[in-house]
Amino acid sequence: MRHRILAAVTAAGIATTGLVAVSCSTDNGKPDIVVTTNILGDVVTRLVGDTADVRVLMKPDADPHSFGISAKEAGDVENADLVIANGLGLEEGLSSTIDSARDRGVDVLEVGEEIDPLPYASGAGAADGAKDPHFWTDPGRMIDATGIIEDRMTDDLDDGEADRVHAAAASYRSDLEDLDREVTDLLGTVPEPRRKLVTNHHVFGYLADRFNYRVIGAVIPGGTTLASPSAADLRDLTTTIRDNRVPAVFADSSQPSRLADVLASEAGLTVKVIPLFSESLTGPDGEAANYIDMQRTNAERISDALA
Repeated sequence: MRHRILAAVTAAGIATTGLVAVSCSTDNGKPDIVVTTNILGDVVTRLVGDTADVRVLMKPDADPHSFGISAKEAGDVENADLVIANGLGLEEGLSSTIDSARDRGVDVLEVGEEIDPLPYASGAGAADGAKDPHFWTDPGRMIDATGIIEDRMTDDLDDGEADRVHAAAASYRSDLEDLDREVTDLLGTVPEPRRKLVTNHHVFGYLADRFNYRVIGAVIPGGTTLASPSAADLRDLTTTIRDNRVPAVFADSSQPSRLADVLASEAGLTVKVIPLFSESLTGPDGEAANYIDMQRTNAERISDALA
């Protein structure tokens, strides 16, 4: 099945394009690729262009921890030629569907499992020994992820066919390397004593590890948005913010005002809340319409808030 995907992709030629989401179909002879998150969906479509039918399950501005799919979409997953998922427990509502597809013989690539994942540095995830699924917050890891996807597409091809796939991946990887340098420069402008992050939940562990920052607190003390903070959690967070003289708290762009309200009403603390695009891309008119824009915008906002 994997060889059929690869042959169809390379025979049609590789192009570079933006994020698309089209229905799975075999009528046009193209392979069906289903991608769970819109962040990986952007990467995959940059590699395959219009040579495959790519369906991205997660809509813009969605929460990967809570998003669900319809019965038809579950059928698309189970009948796909290739499923590309983040893995490491990120898609909490899709695990049974992905397992079912794998049992049916569908080729499933869980990218997070392949990039030497980090454990959670703190919070509930650390206590459980869980691996952190948010690898994309380090652009260097996304360069590695692109290579993993590229390898899955080329491991059954002869050298001539594989070269055409490698060319498309190399072009996008060059863009990611430029992004990595830009993010490194932006985050490097923050003095080391001020490289302290407080977030709405633990999502920036890879960024902190790569760029010498510390995640010192989170409103939701874990790696999922499905939990709720206790009164004790909020008291501890308030103490952390005050003791470290944190100038800003970073929250997902979908709920910055909610976070500020919680801190003010439950903990008696007024603090500047900076929205970031942490787990989902926006629509095409937003500031995080693709992965590169997402990472650049976040780095700019972190740098401006802390430097």
